[in-house]
Order: sequence, then C-alpha cells, then structure tokens
Amino acid sequence: MCKRFSFKSTEKALEEQLDIRVANNIRWSYNIAPTHHAYVLLNESPQRMQYITWGLIPAHSRDGKNEGRLINARKEGIAVSPSFRIPIRSRRCLILADSFYCWKKEGLQEVPYRVTLQNENLMLLAGIWDVWYKGDYAIKSFSIITKPTTGPLKQIVPRMPVIIHNKEKQKEWLSEIPLSKVQSIVDHKDADDVYQFYKISPEVDSIKKNDGSLHHIIK
Repeated sequence: MCKRFSFKSTEKALEEQLDIRVANNIRWSYNIAPTHHAYVLLNESPQRMQYITWGLIPAHSRDGKNEGRLINARKEGIAVSPSFRIPIRSRRCLILADSFYCWKKEGLQEVPYRVTLQNENLMLLAGIWDVWYKGDYAIKSFSIITKPTTGPLKQIVPRMPVIIHNKEKQKEWLSEIPLSKVQSIVDHKDADDVYQFYKISPEVDSIKKNDGSLHHIIK
C-alpha cells in the first residue's frame, strides 16, 4: 500500500527527465497524503503537468466526495473492478514523486522509511484517473497502482507502487495500447538494486508536518 509520498524537483530537472515544458512555479510537498493534490501526467495531455486530487472519485459516484478510500488500485483484478476497469483501459496517468514512504512493523511500533531511486531521479508512479462531473463542475482524481514488493524492499513493506522506469514504457503507458500491453507494463519486475531506503522521523505520521526534515536519515 502507498499512503504517503513526496515531491521535490526543479523546473530544469522536470524538463530534462520528462521532455516537457514547465510553465508555472512548482509546488513542493514533503508529505502528500490522501485527498491532497499532486502533479500528474494524464494520457489526455501527456506533455502538460496537471495538479489533481489523490483518491479516485469514479465517474459513477453519486456525490463526488473524496474520502480517501480509493487511493490505491491493486494490480490484481484492476481490469474487472467496477471503479477501475474503465480507467485502466482509457485513463492512465503517471504520478510524479521523488520518494514514497512506508512503515515497517517492529514490535508494537510502525517505523517509517523513505524510499527513493538509487540514482535519485524522479519516480513516475503508474496510476489511473477519472473525472466526475456535476453540470459544468468537474473534479479530476487519481489512484496509484500497487503490486507485491520484491527484492530487498520486501523486508520493509509487502506492497509498493508500480513505478515505470523506462522512457519508452512511460510513453506507451500514456498512449492508446491494448489491455494486454498495459498488463505487461504493470507486471514488469524491478531490478533488486534500483531502490534505496532509510528510516525517517515518525513526525511523517502527521499530515501537518511538511518540510525537508522528513527526508533526513534517522539512526
């Protein structure tokens, strides 16, 4: 499960890694939680960053409320889930993050860890999105696709976000491809040495805490 992540980058780094133009000032957040907004690339306009809410509000929702229940979409069964089966086929996105947080059970405590890429590049998390309408009012929202953890990270957390590392695969994810191709991208296994992780402050548990100290190593 992914229940918190962070985003810190520069316009130059975004443009170089993503091959896009960044027109506005970038908002950093060290503690993105369910119902918060985050930067994504949607397949409807993959060259433009959009700032939308985390926690999928299905198009068929009666009231359009985001209670943070659909923040994750398990890759197992995503193609048949009532809330996810249409978005996985036609509304895919990449969520921008520099790290995600997870909690390891140690006795009676849950100890938080920060996970980054070894090369410290931006992570592109595979996701799905939807749009809910009420008249002319529209809300765009997303879920992060998760999978069972493999490699050394498995000792920390049983599930993690699906992260797409290859640029060509990222482009494919945001293009019109059949479901079989979508599933092959989601099922790709990460190399064991692609991630690094370390303990961080338990202050991350509070959504009120949102500064660079959350990225500091705790020994």
